[in-house]
Amino acid sequence: MTLSYAVTPFTAWLVAGGLKFLVNSTRAGKPAFGLIGYGGFPSNHSAIVSSMCALIAFLEGVDHPAFGVALTVAFIVMLDASSLRQQVGKQAASINRLTEQMAERNIHRERMGHTPLEIAGGVLVGIAVGAFVAYFS
Repeated sequence: MTLSYAVTPFTAWLVAGGLKFLVNSTRAGKPAFGLIGYGGFPSNHSAIVSSMCALIAFLEGVDHPAFGVALTVAFIVMLDASSLRQQVGKQAASINRLTEQMAERNIHRERMGHTPLEIAGGVLVGIAVGAFVAYFS
């Protein structure tokens, strides 16, 4: 095993997080430190799991059993990022409305899940990072 299998998902996380910060800062018109975390474009979750899928595909081939495992985990993570986390965000919005009279500001983060576009962006980041690492391995 090369170090590339350990470095790739971490690199994808950094790249996607950096891009997300730039996108959020551009939209907000100022540094968006308060928007760091779950949700937004591109999806860190999708970038991390797709980077490993891509790396395995490039280095071992899509017929390798590890690729099948990585692809299965990627699907589970992306489904969770798009559905379950969206529901958690809706619950946070409801809780914030219920507690609005008791607090000056909302205390529950409402933006939790990812849209299909955000997931696709994360997948593209992950594949690009996987290809980059595989090329230099």
